[in-house]
Amino acid sequence: MARRPDSLEALRKGGKAALARALSAVETDAADPGLDVLLDAACAAPGGRVLGLTGPPGVGKSTLTNALIRHYRTRGESVGVIAVDPSSQLTGGALLGDRTRLVTDPEDDRVFVRSMAARDRLGGLSDHAVAAIVLMRAVMDRVIVESVGVGQSEGDVAHVSDVLALCIQPGSGDSLQFMKAGVMELPDLVVVTKADMGGLAARARADVAGALSLARPPDARTLPEVIAVSATSGEGLDEMTTACDALFASLERDGGLAALRARQAHHHVADAIRVRFGRVGAGLVDMDAALAREGGPFSAVSALDRDLRARLGAQADQP
Repeated sequence: MARRPDSLEALRKGGKAALARALSAVETDAADPGLDVLLDAACAAPGGRVLGLTGPPGVGKSTLTNALIRHYRTRGESVGVIAVDPSSQLTGGALLGDRTRLVTDPEDDRVFVRSMAARDRLGGLSDHAVAAIVLMRAVMDRVIVESVGVGQSEGDVAHVSDVLALCIQPGSGDSLQFMKAGVMELPDLVVVTKADMGGLAARARADVAGALSLARPPDARTLPEVIAVSATSGEGLDEMTTACDALFASLERDGGLAALRARQAHHHVADAIRVRFGRVGAGLVDMDAALAREGGPFSAVSALDRDLRARLGAQADQP
């Protein structure tokens, strides 16, 4: 079996085959120290823009992802997709529901779709998924992260996205449910799917706009734009992608993108250590120092993991 690429240059030159090997290594050989080096190199060179899609099951995220793939490919941009699926309770693997709904040309070497299991993460993103996003971000122009769609536990995708779009379905009452769950504080953009439903879609758009005005923090500078999109007819798709590009450009223009990526790296370290060792273990280490010393979040997690296991001994397996 071919080895995973040993450098970012090899990953970029190797195309889909190299990316597939790297993603397989993420899932099967996470203890490989060379993998940490590759992931940190990818983290330091994030060329692509990451769009997160979140929302409840059945809202149409996969259909929208298909439409976005076609849209970006017509513009000549490469597209990577991480479709996070519910996990099998027996094997822990992805059930592949989202992956099978995505239709791509296997001969197109500028589209790559990977389905990954949510595992035991209610928020929807395992450590493996975060690593996969980092790798795709380094080699693709666009990365779409389609969350598991568990409804009220959708916060993880906000920590890996440059722009987060919350998808809401007409006639579902989602906006009120999300107000209660606090999800309305997260998105940069709200997409009302199935805009071809006419009056129901218009009503949902108005309801969401009202919910946002009530649910956003008082110090929020602006409210997210609410756009009605039909992935089947194409209605609103150009408006959505234009809005996403404007948000990306705003981040890049004022230095916010570098700051956002730095916060994402810190969150990954903090979250990984907290999951493995609990809040007590996380309180025993200096994560900022580890990030600075190790040169990247993935090496920092591994170093802190070794340190805490040595210090805590048998307790290290008790979160």
